[in-house]
Amino acid sequence: METCRKILVSGLEALNLSIAEDKVEQLLSFIKLLEKWNKAYNLTAIRDKEDMVRLHLLDSLAIVPFIEGKRVIDIGTGAGLPGIPLAIYLPDIEFVLLDSNAKKTRFVQQAIIDLKLGNVSVCHNRVEQYHPEKGFDTAITRAFASLSDIVQLTAHLLNKDGVLLAMKGQAPPDVLELESAITTLIPVNVPGITAERCLVRMQLL
Repeated sequence: METCRKILVSGLEALNLSIAEDKVEQLLSFIKLLEKWNKAYNLTAIRDKEDMVRLHLLDSLAIVPFIEGKRVIDIGTGAGLPGIPLAIYLPDIEFVLLDSNAKKTRFVQQAIIDLKLGNVSVCHNRVEQYHPEKGFDTAITRAFASLSDIVQLTAHLLNKDGVLLAMKGQAPPDVLELESAITTLIPVNVPGITAERCLVRMQLL
């Protein structure tokens, strides 16, 4: 894991994030869990630990500066991405990780226990069927759907000032066509990744 640690620490430096030893250890432990459970649960197509650091950890942590408020939902979290890395880095924020795949939510629940994350809960449900008692300040989606579908499916989860953050590769073609939200396109640089990344911030009207 020494190479993984080097890639992670240098990536955190590039992202201007603190290199706290306890956080680094938790992030590396998460990669170990992901690798171990991946064999049985097929959580991610990425098998190489070093690629997991770049494409899962650093890709998730690149959006830390854009998280708003104290309650965040990660929709379609899959193997806990970006929710778990973000929760490790933002311990004062409450995270709900939502996914309709039971295998993946079982893994995420185990990861929360093993990593001793007190600010995270997992919910096995479809986004359109999940109706929390209290709205969220930020909702995050990653490789989820078209922007108009994202707005339609997730609007009921936000409080009145809440924002939607859609993690995308290339800028989606419909970014400026939404009539139901004010959209901002934010280029994101992920250390060690040459592929394009962007974040679409949507404030619902």
